[in-house]
Amino acid sequence: MPSDPLFDPAIHAPNRLRLCAALRVVDRMEFSALREVLELSDASLSKTIAALTDAGYVRTAKAASRTRDDARRTTSVALTATGRRAFDRHMAALRELAGDSWEGATRGTPA
Repeated sequence: MPSDPLFDPAIHAPNRLRLCAALRVVDRMEFSALREVLELSDASLSKTIAALTDAGYVRTAKAASRTRDDARRTTSVALTATGRRAFDRHMAALRELAGDSWEGATRGTPA
């Protein structure tokens, strides 16, 4: 079922959009994996996660590491149901904004 388009400035910032896109296809991802995929510093990724957490779009969880013997914990990040809907609606709004040029591109024909 297609989402009703709704442009969302909380998602549209480039790092936030990329983070949502990375999380959209998985249940959750560890902070370190997100950092590598998005090629962000720890500080930039933390700031991006915090902004999306404040919006109610992502959640974090800490757990004992499965690969380390020390007390350090890993942080996983996931889209919330609200975040998933917001991302889908935002992408629908971007497609709508692109109009015919998006349709041509998705069919493999020049716009």
